[in-house]
Amino acid sequence: MKKTITTDMAPNALGPYSQGLEVNKVLYCSGQIGIDPQKGKLVGLDVVEQAKQALQNIKAIVNADGLGVDDIVKVTVFMTNIADFARVNEVYAEFFKSAPLLPARSAVGVQALPADAKIEIEAMAAKYC
Repeated sequence: MKKTITTDMAPNALGPYSQGLEVNKVLYCSGQIGIDPQKGKLVGLDVVEQAKQALQNIKAIVNADGLGVDDIVKVTVFMTNIADFARVNEVYAEFFKSAPLLPARSAVGVQALPADAKIEIEAMAAKYC
């Protein structure tokens, strides 16, 4: 069974895709950039600000499916400047500080991201029955 997950607490999709899609108790969150969902604009030019907002957007999508941060099992981080890795790690560690187990993760340097964002983060979460 497939179920589309949407919330006003995360930005609207910038294209023809869902904020999240649950399939067989696994939630696939579309990549989130640092857009403030109320303003519809990037929160700032700094990668730290954008990373914090992107993670909050993911949290909102996960919460909309009845899950929490602890249910996130895989994260992929895309950065336009891989030299930002250490700064992003600090934000990431703070976001997941209460998680008993950290999710698996990949971090990738890319040439460009939508809306001139410096970072995009996608995640998968699982329902444990």
